Amino acid sequence: MSKPKYYISTAIAYTSSRPHIGNTYEIVLADSIARYKRMEGYDVYFQTGTDEHGQKIEEKANAAGITPKEYVDNVAKIVKANWDVMNTSYDKFIRTTDDYHEKQVQKIFKKLYEQGDIYKGHYEGMYCTPCESFFTASQLDENGCCPDCHRPVKPAKEEAYFFKMSKYADRLIDHINKHPEFIQPPQRKTEMMNNFLLPGLQDLCVSRTSFKWGIPVDFDDKHVVYVWLDALTNYITGIGYDCDGNSTEQFKRDWPADLHLIGKDIIRFHTIYWPIFLMALDLPLPKQVFGHPWLLMNGGKMSKSKGNVIYAEDLVDLFGVDAVRYFVLHEMPFESDGTITWDLMIERTNSDLANTLGNLVNRTISMTNKYFGGVVENKNVVEDVDSDLKSVVLATKNSVQTKMDQLRVADAISEIFTLFKRCNKYIDETMPWALAKDEAKADRLSTVLYNLVESITIGAALLTPFMPDTAEKIVAQLGTTLRAYDTLDTFGVYPNGGKVTDKPEILFARIDPKEMGEKIAAVEAKYAPKEEPKKRVGLKIVKTAAEVESEEEAAKAEKKAAKEKEAAEKKAAKKSEKKSEKKTSDKPAEKKASDHKAEEKKPAKKAEEKKAEKKEKQDKLKEAQQTSDDDDTITISAGSIEELIKKINDYTFSMKSDNVQTEAELQVGQHIDFRG
Repeated sequence: MSKPKYYISTAIAYTSSRPHIGNTYEIVLADSIARYKRMEGYDVYFQTGTDEHGQKIEEKANAAGITPKEYVDNVAKIVKANWDVMNTSYDKFIRTTDDYHEKQVQKIFKKLYEQGDIYKGHYEGMYCTPCESFFTASQLDENGCCPDCHRPVKPAKEEAYFFKMSKYADRLIDHINKHPEFIQPPQRKTEMMNNFLLPGLQDLCVSRTSFKWGIPVDFDDKHVVYVWLDALTNYITGIGYDCDGNSTEQFKRDWPADLHLIGKDIIRFHTIYWPIFLMALDLPLPKQVFGHPWLLMNGGKMSKSKGNVIYAEDLVDLFGVDAVRYFVLHEMPFESDGTITWDLMIERTNSDLANTLGNLVNRTISMTNKYFGGVVENKNVVEDVDSDLKSVVLATKNSVQTKMDQLRVADAISEIFTLFKRCNKYIDETMPWALAKDEAKADRLSTVLYNLVESITIGAALLTPFMPDTAEKIVAQLGTTLRAYDTLDTFGVYPNGGKVTDKPEILFARIDPKEMGEKIAAVEAKYAPKEEPKKRVGLKIVKTAAEVESEEEAAKAEKKAAKEKEAAEKKAAKKSEKKSEKKTSDKPAEKKASDHKAEEKKPAKKAEEKKAEKKEKQDKLKEAQQTSDDDDTITISAGSIEELIKKINDYTFSMKSDNVQTEAELQVGQHIDFRG
């Protein structure tokens, strides 16, 4: 009897940069599902890969001084190595630069054009380069930025081909209503219906002319196929689809996909664009699209600019592969975003992995060696406490299966660790060390240890999809192999007389937070954002015409008053001088000569003071000119105070978008440094 098929795919990773642990979570999640389905008996096909075309990649390659193909070759190797580090069991790693994929995309584009689903037009709107998406003004966020990544957009107009999305909208709405399991979790379905489908779909731009790094439209080589028609079709080209009718046997067997596992941020493209493309190609839709939540670091989305990015390789170096798999799978809720922190990873290692699981296995093996030379035998000396242990152990298989059928992977792992916790409680209840003191209870002690070995063996088998290496290590130390799935609800399969290892190994060592803290600091230092040079902008505010006129009148009045005051002061000085001359007329000749010399020195001293003042002004001017040369000077002019204020506000807003601090006191006519 042939096995039932199960086709699972992840979104293909965009090759603009190295994937962090938030990106890597998806491949680990998909791997755990694929491994579980294989364990259940399915013939699993698991596909992942890389998305390698687009304007962003072309720009990055140009900046690096290499060709786009060289650039994506390098990044694709990094992505693949990352997936391999996490011990993922994918069957195929597709690249959208693969020759067979590119040829099929060209054929698909031409077919859709010839049957009238694609037409040529012009696109005018706001374009986000990082997301490679066009938006209308009404779709932008409250700051006039991209509604997806919230980065600045720019106006763009170009000739393009469009796909008639509205033609298939009603048919898609009907499919979603008839298949409530199609979009998961359910809240994602509500978002897609209310935000996109029910308000009405706009036609989709499916080609570009403003860059060249893409699959050429073979009947109009000025155009390249735009991102989603290229990227999404990997799910069918990777298994041998041919739109001329020559598809492979694998395609006929595996399509439709059983599960597209993707991030919640791209669910619109997979539950609206992709189904409509498939309808146009007259192909069945995938059975389910699951938009998983994000894995956050310290409560925030990982970003290089924030300095909170963690890479899988670093985590593996610190904690080990299976520990990292456990962290990302266990801490991710079904619908809400999950958070990991360094402290949480240390805590989980010490409590869940080292204590609950590792210590359980080590104690059981050590006691078996100590009391029975490593031999495991069931003497069938049963007590009531055994029944509850067996009940919990045997119920775990069905509990895990229920959770996995719902894609509640974190809950499935929790069910398995409930089994391990029950085993630890069983040790406390039966107290093997106390039984060992009474020879009459030797058979009871042997039964207790057999029950523990059997329970741990079942738990290890169920743990395999999530922590495959750890599961193998456990059963190897217990002197057995991984149990067949259909025996995991039967107690007593472990062979009587089996022997555990006489040299048990620690599965997970406890972590010293202080020592680990030093290692973590070294990792964080590697990826801390480099401080950018401070940006200085000189802002000169030009007065309005009304202000200038008013200030000129005030200056004239002030100058007139100053002249009148100066004349009055001179008149008073002359009167005073006459009185002084009369009083000094009787002074000796020497004194008069001395006074005469002092008067002669006054003009020279005054000249020196003026010269020093002039030099000081020249120095200040030179310094100001140097500042002007180093900085950007922005001149703002306006016809009114209201217009001036508005222009300043507009300018300071644009400065904020460039990460420039704009907190400064604005004074008319003054240069002000804005420092970021």
